[in-house]
Amino acid sequence: MKPILAATSATLALILSTPALAQTVDPEASTETGDPVDGAEDPTIVVTGSLTDFGATKSDTPIVETARSISIETEQDFEEKGAQSLDDALTYSAGVTAEPYGFSTRGDFAQVRGLDAPEYRDNLQYLFGFYNTTRQDIYTLEQVEVLKGPASVLYGAGSPGGIINVVTKRPHGVTEGEVRFDYGSFDRKQIATDINFAVPGAEDKAQFRFVGILRDADTQIDEVNDDKLVIAPALTLRPARGTEFTILANYSDQDSDTAHQFLPVTGTLLPGPGGQEIDPYEYMGAPDFNAYNTESFALTLLFEQQLSDAFSIEAVGRYVDSQADYRQAWIAFQGNGVPRIDANGNGTWTFYLADNRSEQLAIDARLRGEFSTGPIDHELLVGVQRQDVFTDSDTAYLFDGGTLNVFDPTYAGAPTVEQVRQLQGNGPRNYVDSTGYYISDQMSLGSLVATAGVRFDDVTNRVENGATQKDDATSLSFGVLWRGPAGISPYVSYAESFEPVVGIDTITNQQLLPQEGRQYEAGIKWQPTGVNALVTVSAFDIEVSNLPNPNSLVGGDSQQEGVSKVRGIEAEANALIGGLRLDGNVSYLDTEDPNGLPLTSISDWQASLFALYNFGGALDGLSFGGGVRYVGGNESNGISAVTNNLLTYRVDGRTVGDLSLGYDFDRFSLRVTARNITNEEYFAVCLVRGDCFPGEKRSINGSLTVAF
Repeated sequence: MKPILAATSATLALILSTPALAQTVDPEASTETGDPVDGAEDPTIVVTGSLTDFGATKSDTPIVETARSISIETEQDFEEKGAQSLDDALTYSAGVTAEPYGFSTRGDFAQVRGLDAPEYRDNLQYLFGFYNTTRQDIYTLEQVEVLKGPASVLYGAGSPGGIINVVTKRPHGVTEGEVRFDYGSFDRKQIATDINFAVPGAEDKAQFRFVGILRDADTQIDEVNDDKLVIAPALTLRPARGTEFTILANYSDQDSDTAHQFLPVTGTLLPGPGGQEIDPYEYMGAPDFNAYNTESFALTLLFEQQLSDAFSIEAVGRYVDSQADYRQAWIAFQGNGVPRIDANGNGTWTFYLADNRSEQLAIDARLRGEFSTGPIDHELLVGVQRQDVFTDSDTAYLFDGGTLNVFDPTYAGAPTVEQVRQLQGNGPRNYVDSTGYYISDQMSLGSLVATAGVRFDDVTNRVENGATQKDDATSLSFGVLWRGPAGISPYVSYAESFEPVVGIDTITNQQLLPQEGRQYEAGIKWQPTGVNALVTVSAFDIEVSNLPNPNSLVGGDSQQEGVSKVRGIEAEANALIGGLRLDGNVSYLDTEDPNGLPLTSISDWQASLFALYNFGGALDGLSFGGGVRYVGGNESNGISAVTNNLLTYRVDGRTVGDLSLGYDFDRFSLRVTARNITNEEYFAVCLVRGDCFPGEKRSINGSLTVAF
């Protein structure tokens, strides 16, 4: 059976079976329904990963009652599935392309429903610009949430594909802690600790938590390391009844290089001279020049104040200061379809240097009301969000820095950092100020749940000593869900997004309009009676407008008549059946750019299945399982600089397997995980500009956690 059919059939069979799929373990965890389940041993459906007021939806309404598609991965998922990065953590989420550019050390680039997805942390956007901040570490997180589809009503400017929101570990009322030791492939060594302290006799009033990480690691790319230090203290205070402050600090320092080597298509996807092949994990940089060193500090304040039984106020504010020293050498690009190496395998070295920085000050404050008007129950949210972001990038290029042979690279003769820095310019400083006002109301009438929201945004983009552009937008969203019998809840929803585009339309002589997105979604959520399970099946239609004109449109009325479309179906299911935990996902995407071609690096089919069994009796504490992930082929399209015709590069799909083995005893927890256990070699994508991106090699990691 072909890999796609095997993976998809297995997942669909699991989804359609009566004991549906669930992601859950801890009977003491927060419930996703809060309602009893008839005939169940436990009076509630327990699903690890519940939404909170500081989560992706800014509400603690259970997923099963939300008329949107949402995926959650918890810290237990990270551990059991062997995830070492945010991208890794999302490889079992439906509709998410978790590693569109393969193995990376510069950041996480997950795409949702075929489109780029911004990263948020505790309700506020965390990343701005490119390569100017430290990669978020999943050991500091409680969970990762993916809200799929446009979210401008809650978050303002953003992608129509969705957002990724990570939830920081916060203090709680139990004094406990752990030290974790990791050792794995590529000499990856890490020690981490997570300590929570509740003041004796005042456990509910004062709590402190400290998370720390120290890592010394190589990677699958020779010469590329991934060393890191993270210090993340947190403090929660409740000085009076109904008042709560939480202060979250995070200092991160990463010393690394970039894993992306921009390997030439010739010798990888296409035959090389004399049939030679480039080692897909070869280093194409200059060891004494390359670096990707970042440092960032973030301070976040969460505030909640209960005003009455019906009303409360809450706010989240953050200050972030990040900087990066980014230096890289690669084989020069010559244009679509033009070989980057000669008949002997030699290519011209390009050297790039950038001193990048970003600074953010943001606050999101809202009034929450929970009340009834006759038979209708309301959860009203009225908020204002203010955000100021500064980015700066001082760059230098050396376009002819010597030659490198891709089949037998030697790194002598590379220029020094000081030589390239002499070419560095003082890049313009960019300031983005945005203010948004929003109101959203969730109304419940019996089994019917309806949500409606509207937001008004003003965004100013200003370049120091340059132009200033102002944009405004109104965004809408609404949805209806019916809590039907047998735990079946059908829903429909509509949502909008916008994203400013800076510049002048040379045809109309007016400033460019924001890109606009809209999504129609319909689906069914099923919580089968008597089974700890949750199944979501959804279909959606996304349209993105005000894109650059398609190639076929000559003499258009503006430069922004391009339209892109994404249509798809997703099924995601999680279950806990006795000691067996099952996660299954399958998704299909039909994407179309303004030229009618598929979106770059996006596969049509994806499917995954993860199963883990926790033994009892004499084997109590032992767990064993694994997963299989299928990602279909994808393509990149462009106009050839050689023939002036359409050029397409397509990579094949891949199927990779993961394993997980754990044993808990007394205060100790041992776990060994393996990702891509068969060491499948593949390219995540090959771009028509001429470069290929290898996927993640087999990685095995062992951990020992000592609790105290």
